[in-house]
Amino acid sequence: MAWIGFGMVITFMTLIMTRRLSAVVALILVPVAFGLLAGLGSDMGGMVMDGMRQVAPIAIMLVFAILLFSIMYDAGLFEPLVKSITRFAGHDPLRIALATAFLGAVTSFDGDGTSTVLIVVTAFLPVYLRIGMNPLIIALLILLTNTMINIIPWGGPTARVASALNLDVMEVFWGLIPAALIGLVYATGMAWWLGLRERKRLGWEPGKNMLMSEAGGKLPEIDRSHQRPKLVWVNLILMLGMAAAMGTGLAPLPVVMVVTFALALLINYPRLSQQKERIAAHAENAVTVATLIFSAGVFTGILTGSGMVDAMSESFVGIIPDAAGEYMALITAFASLPFTFFVSNDAYFFGIVPILAAAGAEYGVDPIHIARASMLGQPVHALSPLIAAIYVIGGLLNKEVGELQRFSLLPAIVASLIFIAGAFITGAIY
Repeated sequence: MAWIGFGMVITFMTLIMTRRLSAVVALILVPVAFGLLAGLGSDMGGMVMDGMRQVAPIAIMLVFAILLFSIMYDAGLFEPLVKSITRFAGHDPLRIALATAFLGAVTSFDGDGTSTVLIVVTAFLPVYLRIGMNPLIIALLILLTNTMINIIPWGGPTARVASALNLDVMEVFWGLIPAALIGLVYATGMAWWLGLRERKRLGWEPGKNMLMSEAGGKLPEIDRSHQRPKLVWVNLILMLGMAAAMGTGLAPLPVVMVVTFALALLINYPRLSQQKERIAAHAENAVTVATLIFSAGVFTGILTGSGMVDAMSESFVGIIPDAAGEYMALITAFASLPFTFFVSNDAYFFGIVPILAAAGAEYGVDPIHIARASMLGQPVHALSPLIAAIYVIGGLLNKEVGELQRFSLLPAIVASLIFIAGAFITGAIY
């Protein structure tokens, strides 16, 4: 069973990394094929249903979280903040860098990196080009802030690892908050240092008029036809109420998200036609994520129910020195840097992490610690050539991906190491 399990994981990773199959198709068909090979037959039906039942709450939460934050974005909840931040920044490179980092952090709470990139780049690229600042600073500061905020329960890494290991998504999230805050302090420090460096390079002085230094590409237009400026405070109160309900455990997270979504839709778009239009506008993202999570339930259901993961972990444990076994979470944390750069999130969280968690369990390491540790390489993952976001931001900034990677890789590695140190110091991974 161990060899069949390893074959299944390797086949799955190979197919999605070579783009032969989509992650959804591979997550379903690969385990079914290997299950038949292992002679599981009709027993697979129960394993698949068990796996899908386990991930159902996470899928529900993600669908409604994506729709909720998309509606808040459509309604213009972030618009006053963007205007205030750009007014604060003015033409001072230090203020501009700090404002870029702050806006990147705030807009990352929707769990969708693409919207964060669009908002921040649209707001700040003209300013950077006008005074001659290096546009690559925008990419770096988005990376450093977004990867720390993206540990939220509806963020990609947290949802994936919770699904893969059948853990409470909130428990994974709460434990990493102190480490993420330390990471945000580092991001702020980087923004401060970069701003001072740009001040010196550009010869900035108070009151000095900074002129356009280079022409920028055409930025995407933001559709403001659906914004509800008169409802900004209502929307803000609604979101703060959701945060309070989450923090106090008033109701299960999926319930909180579903109710908040319904209220947001009714308040901002009371007409039936408007509601249908807004849901349809964001349905593709929501359905894609839900399909991925339920497909992961098929993969993990067969991997676990068949006993493959147990056999694989026993084989893996056999090559780990006994003295290192108790440090499996720390090993996982450091291994997450190269793994998440060279392997896609789906292959990593659904293919590799369950094996690491099962191996750690052999030494008494709590799976929650392995789950958190596996997420600590995300700043490096953000520069992976396997993800679409790096190409999106490269295109908007009119920069090659190689330039982005050369400029940002070292700070990203430092961010991951600080994330690991913070998680270790605060007890999140041991």
